[in-house]
Amino acid sequence: MNRIKLLPTVLVKIFFRFIYLFFCLFFKVNPKKITFASSRSNKISGNLEYIYTEFQNRDDNFVLVKSFFKIRNDFTGKIHYLFHSIKECYHIATSKYFIIDDYHYLVYLIKPRKDTEIVQLWHACGAFKKFGMSLIGKRNGPSKEYLKAVKIHSNYSKVYVSSSEVIPYYAEAFDMNESKIFPLGVPRTDFFFDNHRKEEVIEKLVQKIGLVTNKQIILYAPTFRGKSYQQNAFVSPINFKILKEQLKKDSIFLVHLHPYMSSSFHVEDDLKDFVYHIKQDFTIEELLLITNVLITDYSSIIFDYSLLNKPAAFYAHDLKEYMQDRDFYYEYESLVPGPIFSHTESLVEWLNDGQYNHEKMISFKQKFFDYTDGNTSKRIVSHLISSINDLSS
Repeated sequence: MNRIKLLPTVLVKIFFRFIYLFFCLFFKVNPKKITFASSRSNKISGNLEYIYTEFQNRDDNFVLVKSFFKIRNDFTGKIHYLFHSIKECYHIATSKYFIIDDYHYLVYLIKPRKDTEIVQLWHACGAFKKFGMSLIGKRNGPSKEYLKAVKIHSNYSKVYVSSSEVIPYYAEAFDMNESKIFPLGVPRTDFFFDNHRKEEVIEKLVQKIGLVTNKQIILYAPTFRGKSYQQNAFVSPINFKILKEQLKKDSIFLVHLHPYMSSSFHVEDDLKDFVYHIKQDFTIEELLLITNVLITDYSSIIFDYSLLNKPAAFYAHDLKEYMQDRDFYYEYESLVPGPIFSHTESLVEWLNDGQYNHEKMISFKQKFFDYTDGNTSKRIVSHLISSINDLSS
């Protein structure tokens, strides 16, 4: 029965392997061509944008290609994605580096030629919740039968991570040799080391929501929990009315949600001067930069945020359920660099008290970042270029 269900997947794999081999037969690899790709967005951003910009700055006659297409589930969207994927097969076949920062289905269907390298930047810092092969046997993980047809996270030549501490976990998640994983940093974190950025983002926020001078900015950014939030409206487990009534310091709450959760989230009228749902106007890096206190749960943004040496709390009301669905690489309670709450009242007490453990956040940062200098993009691009030069010499 499982073989019958997987038949369409196997046929798709055969089709794209044929298309890829066709391009390999008639076109050579361009040693100067570097393709940046994502199936989660229509435009370049985050890690990919930082590396793309750094390659541009090197001015070394590189051919830089963008291959971005956000998949839509309707019939027309699937047809467009089919033609996009055929074109992308050509780019993989003719590029020295094909650089991604997330799950990328097409890469797992083919067998890259020896002169092409698939580079995975991965969108998350550190190693927090399990992903990839580490999820085998979990509710949201891949089945062994599916992996026989499509081995996810395969074919990576190089993976870049935030620290040597997390190399074993990425090796497990991607089922690859640790020698191919390099702890040179996460490119998008370079943003936090640009001294002019904070003023720009504050001005942007003022234009969006009004005066924020002397207000404590609290960011609530929970992780995406799965397909259930695509079917049901997201209801915040935090009671914002209690927060508004009991917080001593003049504060505003910014809420940043995954797009699948964001579309259904609603702020009640009497809270609209206190809770602001931030959608596509700001990147998460911009929000973290201007935040005074972060409240999250299981999101890997805590790693990015730790670079800023500011306090965080963890609202983990469904910890047991989340561990059953996803689980973590470390023991959650001892890892997180801040207090854990499951009731709004205790969260309010902590915010009003204002006694934050900065030392724990600093230790967390030192554990998960080998470099904190704002030069990650330069380091990674230099590493990639040196590989090209080594092969050509």
